Amino acid sequence: MKDNVVIITGASSGIGYALANEFAARGAILSLAARNEEKLGEMINGYRKRGIRAIAVPTDVSSEADCRELIRKTVEAFGRVDILINNAGISMRALFEEVDLNVLHRLMDVNFWGTVYCSKHALPYLLKTRGSIVGVISVAGYVGLPGRTGYSASKFAVRGFLDTLRTENRKKGLHVLVVAPGFTGTNIRNLSLTADGTPQGKTPRDEGKMMTAEEVARRIIRAIQRRKRSLILTFVEGKLTVFLNKFFPSLVDQLAYSHMAKEPDSPFK
Repeated sequence: MKDNVVIITGASSGIGYALANEFAARGAILSLAARNEEKLGEMINGYRKRGIRAIAVPTDVSSEADCRELIRKTVEAFGRVDILINNAGISMRALFEEVDLNVLHRLMDVNFWGTVYCSKHALPYLLKTRGSIVGVISVAGYVGLPGRTGYSASKFAVRGFLDTLRTENRKKGLHVLVVAPGFTGTNIRNLSLTADGTPQGKTPRDEGKMMTAEEVARRIIRAIQRRKRSLILTFVEGKLTVFLNKFFPSLVDQLAYSHMAKEPDSPFK
């Protein structure tokens, strides 16, 4: 990964933050995007003190103009793009019957359209370098999770988009990786939107028992190096769930319902 130009969205926390640190440790050149300008600034200052080439581009991925500017500034600074990691994302926790539809619009704008916008404007440069586009989805992009209609819909959409993009460019050397972490110890659940669009503020799960963001980042980088097409993380909540869903979808529906209903303050029982 040394001297590869890597763009990471959602870089100020969670998996994106861990990815930035892992790529930096491997000598990559970083273009970091997030809405948290202050946190990005702290990260860039730390990297530059270590001699790591990096820029910060405050970005709201739901804005095509912001995504276009992210790619432009990266190419202006470093001359090319080798890897684009579409990591920025938000979640939700509410019954569809009760949710404000603006919540679903917000999920699609960030999770799906953010991936589309960044990929669209980075694609010409990635084709030149025969580079990699990475989409960080979720097991919810393979299995519909109750209480997460907008989240699952957006992640299914990202998977379909990136799978198609891979096929379209199969003769052009573009590498497309779709990553589905299981439950990961990040702050995404704290910021999950409730039925009226406000953040729920606390996680309903024991974060300490989850795969760490650092481990997820290491596995993503390994999959990029091997130019894998998909990466499903964790065994029971990830690989086994996806496998069973192919052959026993009704069973997985029942298990998913029972599992999610056990969460504290679950919107359904």
